[in-house]
Amino acid sequence: MPRNKYPEETEQIILDAALKLFIEKGYEQTTILDIVDEMGGLTRGAFYHHFKTKEEVFFALTDKLFNDIDPFAKIKARTDINGLEKIKLTLQILNESEEYAVLHFQILPLIDSSPTAFKIYMEKQRTFLASKYAELIEEGINDGSIKAKYPKLTAELFLLICNVWMMPTIYPQENEAEAWQRFNMAKDIVDFLGLPVLDKALTSHVVINDQGIVVEVKK
Repeated sequence: MPRNKYPEETEQIILDAALKLFIEKGYEQTTILDIVDEMGGLTRGAFYHHFKTKEEVFFALTDKLFNDIDPFAKIKARTDINGLEKIKLTLQILNESEEYAVLHFQILPLIDSSPTAFKIYMEKQRTFLASKYAELIEEGINDGSIKAKYPKLTAELFLLICNVWMMPTIYPQENEAEAWQRFNMAKDIVDFLGLPVLDKALTSHVVINDQGIVVEVKK
C-alpha cells in the first residue's frame, strides 16, 4: 500500500497497532519500532508521515476513542433525565469502555514526564470538557437538580479536582488511607459546589491500588 494513497486507512492502521500494544504492554513499554512492527508491512516512513512522536499517537488515539464513545452526544437529546443525572450517565458511559479507561490511566506517567503532554491534557480539560460539562450543569441549574451558581467555573473546578488534584503523579499519596481521604474530601468539595455527582452509587465502584491511587470507576 503506498503510504500516501490512503492516508486515513494508514493512520487507522497505526492507531490500531498502537492501541493493541498500549493495552498489552503499556505506553511506557511500547516503542515506535514496536508500533511499526505491528503495522502489517507498512514502513517507519509511513508512521512518521502521520505522527512525529509516540506522544502524538497516544493523544490521537485517546481523542478517537473518546469521539467513538461520544458520551455527550448520547445523552444530549434525553428528556427523561435531569442535568445531574446526565452528568452521572456521562461518567458511566466513559468508564464502560475498557480501552478508554486503560489509556486514561496510562496518561499519568506521560504527563508526569512530559510538560508538553501535561499542557495538551490541561488544554483539553479547559477548552473542551469544561464547556461540555458547563452546558449540563446549566441544564441542571435550570431544572433544579444542581445547586451551583456559576456553570463555567463549577465545571472547571470539578475537572480540576477530579482529574488533576487526585492525580498521584502530581499530588503523591503516601498510602491507601490518604488516597481515600483525598477522594472523600473531593466528594465534599464537589457536593459543596452543588454538584453531587460523587454519590454512594459511584463511590461503591471506586477502587484503590496498592500505592493508594484511585485508579478507575468500574462497571
